[in-house]
Amino acid sequence: MLDGLSHLAKDLVNNGGMPSQVNMDAFEVGKNLATSEGAVVFRNDVLELIQYKPITEQVHERPLLVIPPQINKFYVFDLSPEKSLARFCLRSNVQTFIISWRNPTKAQREWGLSTYIEALKEAVDVVLAITGSKDINMLGACSGGITCTALLGHYAALGEKKVNAMTLLVSVLDTTLDNEVALFVDEQTLETAKRHSYQAGVLEGRDMAKVFAWMRPNDLIWNYWVNNYLLGNEPPVFDILFWNNDTTRLPAAFHGDLIEMFKNNPLIRPNALEVCGTPIDLKQVTADVFCLAGTNDHITPWASCYKSARLFGGKTEFVLSSSGHIQSILNPP
Repeated sequence: MLDGLSHLAKDLVNNGGMPSQVNMDAFEVGKNLATSEGAVVFRNDVLELIQYKPITEQVHERPLLVIPPQINKFYVFDLSPEKSLARFCLRSNVQTFIISWRNPTKAQREWGLSTYIEALKEAVDVVLAITGSKDINMLGACSGGITCTALLGHYAALGEKKVNAMTLLVSVLDTTLDNEVALFVDEQTLETAKRHSYQAGVLEGRDMAKVFAWMRPNDLIWNYWVNNYLLGNEPPVFDILFWNNDTTRLPAAFHGDLIEMFKNNPLIRPNALEVCGTPIDLKQVTADVFCLAGTNDHITPWASCYKSARLFGGKTEFVLSSSGHIQSILNPP
C-alpha cells in the first residue's frame, strides 16, 4: 500500500498524473540503447545526419536514409542489438544513415512541413555526396513517413529522381475517417488543439503521449495503475516503452500542418497540397513504395495505411504486421 502511494505521488509530481509505463532509470542512451557505432556527418538548424560505421568488408552502392517521426527520437531504429534496424541493415551490407531531428522550442514555432522538407533535402544531398551514389533508398515512420512522401512529391514536381525506393512504416496519408480515430476528433477538437500549440509555440510530446494512451486505456493506463499503485510494483523495464516516453516537442506550425492535412486530406487529390512552392501529386511519384502496417495499431490503423499505399503512381507492396504501432516495426523473426 505504501509503495503504491509512493508511486502515485511521484507520478502526480513528475508525470502529469499519468501512471508510469516504464522504469526510466533502467536505460541510458549510448550504454544499453543506441549502441551501434556511428557519427554525425552533417547538421543544420533542423536536423543532424548520423552515418553508421559499416561492419562488413563490402557495402551496396545505394545507401539507406531513415527518417524517424518528429515526435520521438531517432534511436527507435537502434534499440537493443536484437531490435536494431540499423544493425540489421549494416549486417546486410547497406550503408545506413539516420536523421535525428532537433527538439524544438517556442523559438522554432514557425517551423512547418516545408521547413522539414528543405532541411531533409540538404541531408539527402550530403548522403549522395558521401556515398557517390546517384540515388538513395528512403525509409520513414509515422510522421517521418508523411515527410518522406511530401519530399518525393516535391522531387516529382521538380523532375528530380534522387530516391530509388521508399519504405513507409505505419504512415497514414489518406485520412478518411472510417476508423476508431474518428471517435476522438471533431472540428472543434482539432481547432482547439491547434490553437493551444500556437499559444505555447510547441506541442509537448507528453501531451501527445496522453492522447495516444487514452486511445487504449486498458493497456496503456489502467494496466499500469493496477501494477504501480494497487500492487505497489515498480514500473516494468521495457526498452520500447522507454523510447516511447522519451518524447520531444513539435513546432506549432508543423503541428498545425498535420492537423490541416488530417482535416482536409490533401494527398488523395492532385495538387491540393503545396510544399516548398511546388504542388504535390502522388500519382507522379513513380519510385517503388513498400508500406507496412500493424494489425493492432491504434494510432495509424492498418486499413488507413493500406488506402494510403494505393495513392502512388509506381509499384507498391503492402505488408500487414502482427502487432501494434511500434512493435509492428520492431518485430524481428
